[in-house]
Amino acid sequence: MQHCIQIVSGHHSEVWSLDVDPNERFLVTGSADLELRFYLIRNELEEMDNSSKWEVLKHYGEIKRQNKERIATVRFNKSGSLLACQEAGRTVEIYRVLDASSARSKAKRRVRRKKDKLLAKTIEEGKENGNLDSLQNVSGMSVLEPDVLVSDAFKLLQVLRASKKICSIAFCPTVSTKVSLGTLSLSLNNNMLETYSIEEGRVEKKHTVELPGHRSDIRSVTLSSDNTLLLSTSHNAVKVWNPSTGACIRTIESGYGLCCSFAPADRYALVGTKSGTLEIIDVGSGTRADVIEAHSAAIRSIVPIPDVNGSVGSGFVTGSADHDVKFWEYQLKRKTETDSKQLTVKNVRTLSLSDDVLVVSISPESKYIVVALLDCTVQVYLLNTLKKFLTLYGHKLPVLCLDISSDGDLIVTGSADKNLKIWGLDFGDCHKSLFAHADSVMDVKFVHNTHYMFSVGKDRLVKYWDADKFELLLTLEGHHAEVWCLTISSHGGFFITGSHDRSIRRWDRTEEPFFLEEEREKRLQEMFESDLETNENKYALREELPEEGSVGLPGKRTQETITAVDMIIDALDTAEDELKHYDEHNVDQQNGKSGQFQPNVMMRGLSPSDYVLQAISNVQTNDLEQTLLSLPYSDALKLMSYLKDWVQNPDKVALVCRITTVLLQTHHNQLITTPAARPILTVLKDILHARVKEFKDTIGFNLAAMDHLKELMSMRSDAPFRNAKAKLMEIRSELSKHSGKLIDGKRKKKKQKNSSKDHVGA
Repeated sequence: MQHCIQIVSGHHSEVWSLDVDPNERFLVTGSADLELRFYLIRNELEEMDNSSKWEVLKHYGEIKRQNKERIATVRFNKSGSLLACQEAGRTVEIYRVLDASSARSKAKRRVRRKKDKLLAKTIEEGKENGNLDSLQNVSGMSVLEPDVLVSDAFKLLQVLRASKKICSIAFCPTVSTKVSLGTLSLSLNNNMLETYSIEEGRVEKKHTVELPGHRSDIRSVTLSSDNTLLLSTSHNAVKVWNPSTGACIRTIESGYGLCCSFAPADRYALVGTKSGTLEIIDVGSGTRADVIEAHSAAIRSIVPIPDVNGSVGSGFVTGSADHDVKFWEYQLKRKTETDSKQLTVKNVRTLSLSDDVLVVSISPESKYIVVALLDCTVQVYLLNTLKKFLTLYGHKLPVLCLDISSDGDLIVTGSADKNLKIWGLDFGDCHKSLFAHADSVMDVKFVHNTHYMFSVGKDRLVKYWDADKFELLLTLEGHHAEVWCLTISSHGGFFITGSHDRSIRRWDRTEEPFFLEEEREKRLQEMFESDLETNENKYALREELPEEGSVGLPGKRTQETITAVDMIIDALDTAEDELKHYDEHNVDQQNGKSGQFQPNVMMRGLSPSDYVLQAISNVQTNDLEQTLLSLPYSDALKLMSYLKDWVQNPDKVALVCRITTVLLQTHHNQLITTPAARPILTVLKDILHARVKEFKDTIGFNLAAMDHLKELMSMRSDAPFRNAKAKLMEIRSELSKHSGKLIDGKRKKKKQKNSSKDHVGA
């Protein structure tokens, strides 16, 4: 029916979550209120009067929660014996769901305790007043069948408190032991997973996944010289990985690392932190060997100084937000305790600039040093003399990343203005400006010994470019949040990306070829479909909201509807040409020119009206309305001229009515102001009403005939399922009476047994 049959109110704030137990007995809802609300779900077999026929949910009661945080999730386990209520904080309330017999027993005990308290209170009042007549009324209260309240069916078992804020919860579908009632897993906001075993009296933590992976954003990644080690930094830890297997080898506590680099021989690594310190990490032992106060503000970039051959030299450069670029050289100092040598660094030169340094890069032959500043400019200096060589202008927002090709000819810069700019390093001319990402470009790197490059951005995408032809080659999707950094292997066989989604992803080059034309067509197709989703027909009438409780018609422009519109327009044009050709043939015959009419073979022997009708009939019913909405007004007017012919066919009356309604609603303003449309509308008004009335009379006659045949069939003695409903109701009543007698008999026996025990005790 696609219609709302019941609206349940009662919450004082937004309802954040709801769940139904597997047996479909209860519905529980959670909001920012201090109570959990429970509803009973009506079974289809239950007998209901007409007034409550459509009441599927019946309010059962509320349970007051232990905390005041709003509810994030409520979930039943697979067996329906446990209910977990996750709040928007660190707590989860776990409730035990009792079966029907246990709930009744608990309700009896509750009523019995209430009776005992009332009896004791009455005795005290009677002794004080000297009136004991009310004791008989209290003792005569029955506790056989009390009402089962929600507090009798749901019992608070435990309140679980996690170490961090909880993001989501899930029950394990299987129970591991007999002692355990269930297993609950928590996902925390620091990227940890915790698993708890729920028992009758306690909740015990069983497993924790916390060692692999970072707890926050991966801000920088770098590969060792032989591509066998990967270093990644985050807000409080540095991790060393095996990029081939993905195994975490070392986890070292550190400051908030914004950049990192391996030292020569890959035994040590350098980490630049947000506080301005330079940390030296011993990769072999997994310890922080030294911490040096290098800058007074955040270190944004660490770049090794290559030697003449292009390999890692004896020093490196750091760029900081304190406006300084510092040059360092490696030194070995002897530790007096262990009589061993340890790596340290020494500042040898400093380049002071006018603004914050965002990123630094050095050309492969150590000829130039390139510095990007906060004032949106890129400065190129001679490395030996530190004299300014070039200044690159053009970006509207600060440059966040840059890289120099292996041959030193090109430099690419990526900015917060979403653009990539490719420059010539010899004269500083801008070769091309590319709109690269839908958000800020966070990192860009050239593939070694090529002019191909990869870029990453806040739009979660990784893109592969050709810097010579200025073409986008590939777009790689996979990350679920902003991509902060990337590093490429020395041979270009794979590269690594780090993201705000706390994942590190490895991308491998495959042997499968790809074709630029196919990729370009795929991107155009995706852009076309995204435009269909975002752009609406501004000339179409806005769809009115359906009345409360009813379901509106789902409409969306898709590739199928666009194809259907093209087919209809082609059919209309072909039919119009055919009609013109036929009129010209008639004029020629009147003028005495003999000749036989040659129909269009594309119409397959159909008349123009039938040919257009066939194109309309091929459109799927679900797409017809959206297809007609996309039809231009001129073509819609042509289509309406054929409706008077189609309505003569009894099978097409419903289709003609639907087409007429949609086109009139869509193009009402144009139709009433177009003189050519008035004859068409006048003819349709006279014909359509008469045909619809005939169609309605035919359906009514058929329905009446079917009802008459049904009555004749039911009057036959050998008719199948005769009086089936009456017999079914009779059987149900007998079963209910029989079950009621059995229950009454058991109660009497139990009562007699209890009375005999009381008698013996007395």
